[in-house]
Amino acid sequence: MAHTTLISATELMALTNGPAPLVLLDCGFDLADPAAGERAHAAGHLPGALYVHLDRDLSGPKTGHNGRHPLPAREALAARAGAWGVAPGVQVVAYDAQGGPYAARAWWLLRWLGHAEVAVLDGGPAAWAAAGGALSKAHAAQRAAAPYPALAPAMPALDADALLARLPEVAAGGLRLFDARAAERYRGDVEPLDPVAGHIPGATLRFFKDNLGPDGRFKPAALLRAEFEALGGADSSAVVHQCGSGVTACHNLLAMAHAGLGTSMLYPGSWSEWCSDPARPVARG
Repeated sequence: MAHTTLISATELMALTNGPAPLVLLDCGFDLADPAAGERAHAAGHLPGALYVHLDRDLSGPKTGHNGRHPLPAREALAARAGAWGVAPGVQVVAYDAQGGPYAARAWWLLRWLGHAEVAVLDGGPAAWAAAGGALSKAHAAQRAAAPYPALAPAMPALDADALLARLPEVAAGGLRLFDARAAERYRGDVEPLDPVAGHIPGATLRFFKDNLGPDGRFKPAALLRAEFEALGGADSSAVVHQCGSGVTACHNLLAMAHAGLGTSMLYPGSWSEWCSDPARPVARG
């Protein structure tokens, strides 16, 4: 059985002991220290895991107007995925030690590429260790494989112009826009990463860490479903997710999918792209 949203540590252990090919991606990252994830990976990672870097591997070139973590070109992502050993039918498991936002970004990108068999390790390496899993310092070599074959994107996205045109729908409640940043950034009290503080008008706050329980694992699917439905997210086709740069928004998107609410939309440029154009409206409070 393929895992397509979350996978538990015990389920992953069973896969590592099985005959089927498996790709493990360590996506650990720190926005304040972009080398921290690689250092942590070198100090110990799940056996066989490859390290993938948010800036180099999970993002495309920045222009100053397309956000801090723009999507990579599909061709570039397909080449990277092939080098990681990702091929149709191969189970991929992504993880990080930060609650899952960077792993969720890898999950979204591979789904966007058309790959279905990708999941996030629920609880990350802490859950792996709690289940008795060992860590390794051995370097895992990338595979010399063909690029992932071109498939239709399985994840819908919209750009800044499309979202701007649909802001009247957001204001009327027909389109829900969820902002995954912390409350103080959403309100515009502080803005440590982008030049303008505030949020997109009409956006509803859904801090990505609210998807997690005290143990760092995702809340039960039924609870997540109830929480998103209470915010007006019952119809995933009428939900758009955004955050600061299109990363933690994927955590909310993953949570909705795990809750059985289907596939919602991502605004990849998010606040960092939105606020780069002073003509776009800004809300505070």
